[in-house]
Amino acid sequence: MAILIDSNTRVMTQGITGRTGQFHTRLCRRYADGESCFVAGVNPKKAGDSFEGIPVFATVCDAREQTGATVSVIYVPAPFAAAAIDEAVEAGLDLVVCITEGIPVRDMIHTRYKMQGKRTLLIGPNCPGVITPDEIKIGIMPGHIHKKGPVGVVSRSGTLTYEAVGQLMEQGLGQSTCVGIGGDPVNGMKHLDVMKMFNDDPATEAVVMVGEIGGSDEEECAHWVKAHMKKPVVGFVAGVTAPPGKRMGHAGAIISGGRGTAAEKLAVMEECGIKITRNPAEMGRLMKTVLG
Repeated sequence: MAILIDSNTRVMTQGITGRTGQFHTRLCRRYADGESCFVAGVNPKKAGDSFEGIPVFATVCDAREQTGATVSVIYVPAPFAAAAIDEAVEAGLDLVVCITEGIPVRDMIHTRYKMQGKRTLLIGPNCPGVITPDEIKIGIMPGHIHKKGPVGVVSRSGTLTYEAVGQLMEQGLGQSTCVGIGGDPVNGMKHLDVMKMFNDDPATEAVVMVGEIGGSDEEECAHWVKAHMKKPVVGFVAGVTAPPGKRMGHAGAIISGGRGTAAEKLAVMEECGIKITRNPAEMGRLMKTVLG
């Protein structure tokens, strides 16, 4: 088993006629069962066209009805990406994975408001996506660094998602599912949402949780872990620092009033029983120790 996606998932690409959408759709199709998983594209101006055998439809509803796709991945440019999410949600898809970065915060606030009471789950925006190793990848992560195994990964940072996976592989530990949730201030699924799924997933024996400075999502997840989690969790929080005049990290990595620092988050996680490391190079070795 896995969470969110598996080899039976059927996916449409919104923005499939753009360079980025075509590039990553091609790579996703080449990974594991991707050729049977990616079944449709959406572009209202190019309905009736195709991309390497994938039919292009005018709307998400048309793509869903004619191909059975229940998941969408979005590579639509930032000014139009929130509207693309809205369309997928209105079509009743199970999951939307929005890779696009730079979506205006105001647009995402409106989109999250419209999503209230809807069934659709959202990963992102500004995220690497989600992968169930050896089955399907939806997003921009390098598939070759993953292998199926017992460790779930959830991370706000795309780069640190890959780093955690690479370290796990060095320790001979594959992954059940890896979810890059993105670090924008207004996004979809949080650490807590994914952690609950991993807790219920028989294929997941332990979880690596990677956070960033800003907000309180990691602390909220840590308190839930203390009260409910049945599996060990290894945690790290990236402390983003930057020289004057430079911006580093995600748009959501904002410290306010001295709260939301890496040190504060790590302290709460440790108090809640999460096995933390303050060295990003130790995530894999710590997980190996935790699993014995």
